[in-house]
Amino acid sequence: MIAFGLSDAIKLRKKERRNPIIAEIKVYSPKYGDLLRGRDPIKILRAYESAGAVGISYITEPKYFRGNFKLFRRICKETDLPVLRKDFITSKDEIEKTAEAEASAVLIITRILKDKTAEFVDFTLEHGLDPLVEVHSEEDLRIAIETNSTMIGINNRDIARLEKDEGNVSLTKKLAPFIPNEFVKVSESGISGLEDLKIALRYADAALVGTAFMRAKDPERIVREFVEAKVC
Repeated sequence: MIAFGLSDAIKLRKKERRNPIIAEIKVYSPKYGDLLRGRDPIKILRAYESAGAVGISYITEPKYFRGNFKLFRRICKETDLPVLRKDFITSKDEIEKTAEAEASAVLIITRILKDKTAEFVDFTLEHGLDPLVEVHSEEDLRIAIETNSTMIGINNRDIARLEKDEGNVSLTKKLAPFIPNEFVKVSESGISGLEDLKIALRYADAALVGTAFMRAKDPERIVREFVEAKVC
């Protein structure tokens, strides 16, 4: 059983004065190619757990990121950490499917759902999931803050370009100050090292990192460095 939803786990971690790091098991990147490199994703999950990640993220989108819902379901079963499903959600059936997999949270992308975002957020909450409402612009943010979401995520990379751009944490620095404190703020993507992390966590409550961890020779070591880094 999951003791806390993702948003509550982030709040608790902050009280413990450790960095809330959502570690992503990302098997493929349109920019960098194969990130799994023959490794067992469950072993990577164990490394993330041992390193002190606050939650786990997994991309289920099959075409561009080569995600696998069967693996996602297994990850949810294998860990007590909150698990976030990332995908281009456009159907409420997919939210129900996510809840049935016993996940903790689901990504809701404002750029895709636009004026349906609030409706999808409410449906997500009704199914016991934390919505992470993703924004990439001021227009997205105006929509997101009118929802009942628990969390708002700032994607530092551009999903319209399948994250092939050179995203950096400057977008978090720009948008996060306009997010009301009632929302847990998450800086997503574009965080390649500790300097990026320090900037991100100066403005956001948590950081979601995938590519940097998956490209590392020792994922457990780098995640632990991120969790334990002094950011203030």
